[in-house]
Amino acid sequence: MTSSTSLVPIKTSKDLRLLRQNWRNPVGLVPTMGALHEGHLQLIRHAAHCAEEVAVSIFVNPTQFAAKEDLESYPRSLASDIERAQLAGATQIFAPNVTDLYPNSFSTYVVPSGPLVERWEGRSRPHFFRGVCTVVCKLFQITQPTFAIFGQKDFQQLQVVRQMVSDLDFQIEIQAFPTVREEDGLAMSSRNSYLDSEERKVAPLLYQTLQQAAAIIQNKPKQNLEVLSQTLKSQLNAVPQIKIDYLSFVDAESLQPVSQFNGNVCLMVAAFVGNTRLIDNLLIQT
Repeated sequence: MTSSTSLVPIKTSKDLRLLRQNWRNPVGLVPTMGALHEGHLQLIRHAAHCAEEVAVSIFVNPTQFAAKEDLESYPRSLASDIERAQLAGATQIFAPNVTDLYPNSFSTYVVPSGPLVERWEGRSRPHFFRGVCTVVCKLFQITQPTFAIFGQKDFQQLQVVRQMVSDLDFQIEIQAFPTVREEDGLAMSSRNSYLDSEERKVAPLLYQTLQQAAAIIQNKPKQNLEVLSQTLKSQLNAVPQIKIDYLSFVDAESLQPVSQFNGNVCLMVAAFVGNTRLIDNLLIQT
C-alpha cells in the first residue's frame, strides 16, 4: 500500500546511509536515470512484491556518456518520476546531485574487461561500461540492497553487472526483468521520446526483425546464423530511417558470436533510427 504522503527524495549518500539503518529487510534497489516509463514502473512493482523497502535511484550518470552523446538533452522529470515511482510501490527515492557521487577529488573507477565487454556496446561506446559499473558499484555500497532489478532490454549491461557482482563478492541478488514493450513491439525506452512521427512508425521493425529471426530458427535450427544476421542487417538497412550499428547472434551467457544455434542464443541489435540510437534483443532458447 502506498503512502498518502509524497516521498521526499534523499539527496546525499550520507543521508541515505543514516536512514538505511532503519530500513526493513529485504531491500530492493531499482537503479534508473529517471524519465520513468511503464518499463521502469513494472520493475518497481515487481520489487514491491519481493521487498519491505523499495529504493529507486534517479540519477543521470555523466560517466556513462561520451562527449558527443545526449547527457545534456537526456529527459529529466524528477517531480513526476517521484510521484509515479511512489504509486508503483517505491518507499525510498535516492536522487543525488552529481557532486555527491562524483566530488572533485573522485578518481577511482570500476573498469570491467574481458570478453563480456569487448564487443557490442563495449565497442560502440567504449566509455559506457566503466561508467555503468562505477555508478552501480557506488549505489550498491550506499544502499546495501538485498537484491537489485535490471531490465533485460539492456542485456549486455545485465550480464556485465552480474559478472561485477560475482567478481567483487557483492552479497546482492541480481534479478532480470523481461523487456517491456509498446503495443507495436517497440522496447520501452526514455530515448523513444526523441523519435519523430515517421521514425516512430519504423522503429518497431527492429523487434519485428528479431521475431522473424526466431521464427526462421525454429523452422530451420541448423542454418548458419552469420549468414542469417547479414540478411537481417541488409533488410533493416534498406529502410531509409534505419542504420544498423550491430546485429548479431551471441551465446546468451558469454555474449560471444555464434554461427550455429546452441539452444541458448540472444539476438542483439543496436541501430540508429534517424539520429536516435536504440537497442533491443531477443532470447532464442530450446
